[in-house]
Amino acid sequence: MPTAPASVLRDPAFARFWVAETVSGFGTYVTTIALQVLVVLTLDGSAADVGLVSAARWLPYVGLGLVVGALVDRRPRRPVLVTTDLGRGLLLTAIPVLWWFGGLSLPVLMVEMVVFGTLALLNDAATQSFVPRLVPRPSLLAANARLDQSDAVAQTSGPALGGALVGLLGAPVAVLVDAASYLLSAALTATVRVTETVRPSTEPLHLRREVVEGLRWVYGHRMLAPFAITTHAWFVCNSALVTVYVPFVLVGLGLSPFELGLTLAAAAVGGLVGSLAAVPLGLRWGAGRTVIAAQLVTPLGWAVVALAPGVSAFGRVAVVVVLALGQLVYGLALGAENANSMGYRQAITPDALQGRMNITMRSINRAMVVVGAPLGGLLATVVGYRPVLVGGIVGFLLVAVALALSPYRHARHDDPV
Repeated sequence: MPTAPASVLRDPAFARFWVAETVSGFGTYVTTIALQVLVVLTLDGSAADVGLVSAARWLPYVGLGLVVGALVDRRPRRPVLVTTDLGRGLLLTAIPVLWWFGGLSLPVLMVEMVVFGTLALLNDAATQSFVPRLVPRPSLLAANARLDQSDAVAQTSGPALGGALVGLLGAPVAVLVDAASYLLSAALTATVRVTETVRPSTEPLHLRREVVEGLRWVYGHRMLAPFAITTHAWFVCNSALVTVYVPFVLVGLGLSPFELGLTLAAAAVGGLVGSLAAVPLGLRWGAGRTVIAAQLVTPLGWAVVALAPGVSAFGRVAVVVVLALGQLVYGLALGAENANSMGYRQAITPDALQGRMNITMRSINRAMVVVGAPLGGLLATVVGYRPVLVGGIVGFLLVAVALALSPYRHARHDDPV
């Protein structure tokens, strides 16, 4: 039987890891808004440029994701987490330095994002596979809920602070906050005490076979396969909508970076509320029904965004309130869904396959971002922001219905491995 969220923080190893993830998450949300504003305002980029920078961030998942999953399964995960956090901190520090000396441009930023994405790929593979080594199987739902809750708190304050920092210091300098957070996260993770068992070093590496094992586990599993496939489609829709949202707010509606940050902070408030409800919902309805219900709520939030009025008609405050409401609903759905979907995936997967399972799904999801982000930006440039928002909403609805018709609707957290 899954445990309560409060109990997992009594474990010193998980508690320290939780703090490290919270710290880096806080900085990440500052950079999320800072980079997008940097592209649109500092570098005079378009919605298509925002999509290209986002695609560059996720491009390594397309070419390296499956290989990285197999490699991570053969190694202790804590050293990977520490090294990649250090590397990301140094990379982000380079952005304001390049800007200061006049060397920052869209191509340079895209190259930076490719390298950053490679380190993030390694970190993601290790992070999602590290949690099952820190807590027992009955605590996975609670552990993921705690991580989601702290992430939501960081997301609440991060965008608002990011918008304020961008307005005060400029987008390039605001990125330094995230750089510092990664360096602190690396220091904290290095002190986590955990016993990690890995395959003997004398066992030969059969990379192709091990990659295929990961693919077969995900796409041959009765529950994981429909969830994985529909999630890939979900990421195409989500990446298009998220890409279009920033220029829609800044250019289409004429709001400021700070006002943009306030609307994104509302998504984080929703995420916090959703993550607090994730455990009781998952225990009562099961993982499958909770995830499906959350996916049906997601397009409602974006529908509110698509209907946001112009500033000239209703005033800035009214527009910010409408956008914040839409983001609040969106965040609520994500918060309720993530802990249940992640906890279920980890619970039914053997430890030897954790890295490959997680990165197989994540890498292909990020490949969908590489498609969806530039596509959304390009379409917004050609047909406008609101038609792209409507298309993404329809896509979300189709994904939720497809998952509801699959065996995944019966998924429960105590299903056997």
